[in-house]
Amino acid sequence: MKSILQSYAVMLLQSLGNTMLLTLLALIFAMIIGLIFALCNVSHNKVLNAVGTVYVDAIRGVPLIVLAYFIYFGIPQAVKMMGIVGFKLPALQAGTIALSMNCGAYMAEIFRAGIQSIDKGQMEASRSLGLTYGMSMTNVILPQAFRVMIPSVINQFIITLKDTSILAVIGYPELTNMGKTISGNTFKSLETWAIVGIMYMIVIISLSKIAKTVERKLKVEER
Repeated sequence: MKSILQSYAVMLLQSLGNTMLLTLLALIFAMIIGLIFALCNVSHNKVLNAVGTVYVDAIRGVPLIVLAYFIYFGIPQAVKMMGIVGFKLPALQAGTIALSMNCGAYMAEIFRAGIQSIDKGQMEASRSLGLTYGMSMTNVILPQAFRVMIPSVINQFIITLKDTSILAVIGYPELTNMGKTISGNTFKSLETWAIVGIMYMIVIISLSKIAKTVERKLKVEER
């Protein structure tokens, strides 16, 4: 284990950085996607409601690895069939799109639950004061809903972080992919995967502690 750390410590840390970068990018875009489709799901417009429901059900019904393959290999193939030659999605972009779409479907449910947890009377009261539906949602409902959703968002961040390991299949240089490379070079699978597992564990446990601390503080403030 010591020899692996001496030879590959920098590469392991870089791959961990790549993992965190991909996770952050995916979470940012997933929050945007999730908010859009959550608003569709809570809308009284049947068309928007149907669009939101179809997106969430469809994406949650497709394994992430299949989605990653479709975006990384399928989209360039579709573009080629349209007569555009040489188009290729880099692994980071493809991975970000796949993770964002996947995470966005789950974020939509988190946002929907957060919005619906706010008393309906607050929307009615704000509308009676002359605010439009959009203004009421932006200024009254969403700020309260986000406060409720923070622990769930952090937990989804942890899940997305673990899901980045699946993107080793498209060659993105994240931590799991680096583990495969080091294991193949050194023929020391036990030590290599122990190191990779410990690195994941440190980051995930730290994030879990943050989530619990935030949740505890929110409960105290509510009292």
